[in-house]
Amino acid sequence: MGKKAPGRAHRKAISIMELNDMFPDDATAEKWFEAQRWPDGIYCPECGSLNHAVCKNRKPMPYRCRDCRAHFSVRKGTAMQDSKLGLRKWAIAFYLMASGIKGTASMKVHRDLKIPQKTAWFLMQRIREGFEAGVGKPFPGPVEADETFIGGKEKNKHASKRHRKWSPSEGKAIVAGVRDRPSKQISAAVVERANKETLQGFVLDRTEETTTVYTDDGSPYRSLGKKRPHESVDHKAGEYARGDVTTNGMEAFWSLFKRSYHGTFHKLSQKHLDRYIREFAGRQNIRDLDTIDMMRVLVRGVIGKRLRYRDLIADNGLQSGARAS
Repeated sequence: MGKKAPGRAHRKAISIMELNDMFPDDATAEKWFEAQRWPDGIYCPECGSLNHAVCKNRKPMPYRCRDCRAHFSVRKGTAMQDSKLGLRKWAIAFYLMASGIKGTASMKVHRDLKIPQKTAWFLMQRIREGFEAGVGKPFPGPVEADETFIGGKEKNKHASKRHRKWSPSEGKAIVAGVRDRPSKQISAAVVERANKETLQGFVLDRTEETTTVYTDDGSPYRSLGKKRPHESVDHKAGEYARGDVTTNGMEAFWSLFKRSYHGTFHKLSQKHLDRYIREFAGRQNIRDLDTIDMMRVLVRGVIGKRLRYRDLIADNGLQSGARAS
């Protein structure tokens, strides 16, 4: 019997040569973006009217609404609004973000698109707005639930920065996740604490009352059986699977994310960590799609999600840290 092809071999990918043929210039890219945003015809983002005119010389924008008189383009009302980058570069960036299974560094986008690294970083943060962090309704299950800690090791820190009372979560960000076995969908997010109230609340919000939940034997989950059908494996005793009872699927997702952390980004600030988690969970949830369809999902996901640079870098009370690459 022949060996199965690795990964998502059934998917139709796009080569760099095909990408260049698809988007030879900004005009072609603009038509593609318009087809994704307005598959049933161009309408005004302000009032929804289909009654529009094409502006002479495309200034100040390509279209003008005859009803509310607002000028608009395919960028208006999306994360691409007010960007000075050509739409061809935007299309290539969407491709890189959709196809980069282990993440894409802003330094790569900076080199590939020949734009400043700061611009590439902002561009990618806006595209991350298109990734959905989970699903719109609770998982039917069975599900795997687990948490992980993101941050540097205490032993690698300078003595002045080490925490005196060490614990697995000390000085680190805590990320919780739930994976639905049948659909392979993942919902993950940064949480404040790794205690019973926080982690059980996270699981309960994302599951139905009849959903079977598999976890490890960590103390936050031990009373979960009072609220959901619950079984666990004891990692401390070397038990990682007992029939269907395992969290290996969720832990594989953490492993993928941490490989990107160390190998692609090298450092992630807690301030922006939730965006990266949303990117990886969102991309995992659409991995079975062809690459072009993944790009379409992302483009539609940035509609209505404008992000200004000043809002992105504003102090929101979290650790700012160094920028992620």
